[in-house]
Amino acid sequence: MSLGDRFKRAWNAFSDNRSPTNPYMLMENVTSHRPDRMVYSRRNDRSIVGAVYNRIAIDASQIPIRHVRLDEEDRFIGDVDSYLNECLKYSPNIDQTGTAFMQDVVESLFDEGVIAIVPTETTKNPYLSASYDITSLRVGKVVEWSPKKVKINVYNEEKGEKQDIVMLKRHVAIIQNPFYSVMNEPNSTGQRLIRKLAILDAIDQQSGSGKLDMIIQLPYSVRGEKRQAQAKQRKKDIEEQLNESKYGIAYIDASEHVTQLNRPVDNNLLKQIEDLRTMLYSQLGITQEILNGTANEEEMNNYYQRTVGPVLKVIVEEMERKFLTKTAISQKQAIRYFRDPFELMTITKIAEASNSLSREGIVKPNEFRQKLGMKPDDSPQAEELINSNIKQPGQIQNAVPEGPPEGLSGQDLVDYYQQQLDELDESDRQLDELEKSLGR
Repeated sequence: MSLGDRFKRAWNAFSDNRSPTNPYMLMENVTSHRPDRMVYSRRNDRSIVGAVYNRIAIDASQIPIRHVRLDEEDRFIGDVDSYLNECLKYSPNIDQTGTAFMQDVVESLFDEGVIAIVPTETTKNPYLSASYDITSLRVGKVVEWSPKKVKINVYNEEKGEKQDIVMLKRHVAIIQNPFYSVMNEPNSTGQRLIRKLAILDAIDQQSGSGKLDMIIQLPYSVRGEKRQAQAKQRKKDIEEQLNESKYGIAYIDASEHVTQLNRPVDNNLLKQIEDLRTMLYSQLGITQEILNGTANEEEMNNYYQRTVGPVLKVIVEEMERKFLTKTAISQKQAIRYFRDPFELMTITKIAEASNSLSREGIVKPNEFRQKLGMKPDDSPQAEELINSNIKQPGQIQNAVPEGPPEGLSGQDLVDYYQQQLDELDESDRQLDELEKSLGR
C-alpha cells in the first residue's frame, strides 16, 4: 500500500468522535455505571457472605462449559460447531465474555435462589420453529410465575436498561440453587448469619456515630414541670457548649455528676456469628483455607466435588434440557463441563502422572505438552498412544538377556532359558522379514 493510500484509509478513534455526522458515535441512554452488571441485594452486599459467594462463582466460572458431541457410549469426541457453543466459549452477549457470563450466572443464583438464563437472540422464532440456534444469552431474575410462563427481569442491550418480559418456561433455562436450603431459605444458616451481621453493623455504626450517650445528674429533683423545664434548659446549655467549642469541651457545676453509657455491653453476638459462619462453611463444603488460598490438594478436590460440582451440574442439565431439541439429543449432542484434573497438581506430580499415563498408553505425549504450555512435537510418536509395557508390532527386543532372576532353580530355571530362546527365535524371524522387505 502506497503512502497516499495509507493516509486515505487511516482511521483514528479520537478524531472520528469529533465528527457530528457519525451515527456510531452518538450516545443514548447514558449512565455513569454499567447497567447490566450483577449487583448483590442489600442483605448480601455488605456481608462477608457476599465474599464467599464471589469466591465460589469465580472458581465455577473457570471450568469451561461446551456444546459437544458424544459417541455411542456417551463419551466426548469433539465440540459442536454452533452459535450456542460460541456463546458458552467466547461471547454470550455484547457485554460479557463466556467466563464473565458464568460468574454472573452463579453469583445471581446464590443471591436470588432461582434465576433464568434467557436466549435473547435466536436464528429463528422459537414460537414458530423448534430448530433454532441461540446467538445471545442473558441472566434474568424471575419476578412472576405461572403454570407455563414466567415473567423475567432481564437487561435489554438495545435500550440500555432492564425490563420485564414474559416467556414460556420451555424456552428459558430456569435454575434453582442446589444450596437453596442453606443460602436462601428465610431461616437458613446463610440468612441467619446475614441478619446477625446486620445487627453487628448497626451496633458498630451506632458506636461510631459521634453521640456521647451520657446522663447528667442534677443536684435537685426533676419531678415537677418547672424543674423538668429547668433540666431541659441545662441540657441545652451543655449541648451548645460542646457544639460551639473547637475541641468539644464543656463545663458543669461541682454538684453535677456525669454517667457515661456508651461502654460496650458484653453479649454473645460475636460468638454466635462465629458459630454460624463455621456452620455455613461446613454445609457448603468449604474451609477458611480455601478462601485464603492455603488449602492442600485434597481439600481443593473435595471442595470442587461437593461445592462447585453440584452448581455446575444443575446449570448444565437445565441448559441441555431447554436449549437442545430431542433431535439434537438423538444425534448425540450434549452440554458438558470439563474440569482440568492437573490444575491442582505440582510439577513433580504432573511429571510422575505424565510418565505413568504415557507408559500405559492412556494419553498422548503431545496432550501433556499442551498442559505444560509447550508446543506440540512434530514427531509421529508424539501423536500415538503406545503402551511401553507391551511389545509393539515390528519392535525387536534386546537380544542379550539380562540373566535369570534370583532364586530360580530346577524346572523354573529351565523354563526361563527356554523362554529366552523362543524370544531370540522370534527376533531372528523378524530380522528375516525385515531383510526381505528391504530386498536383500
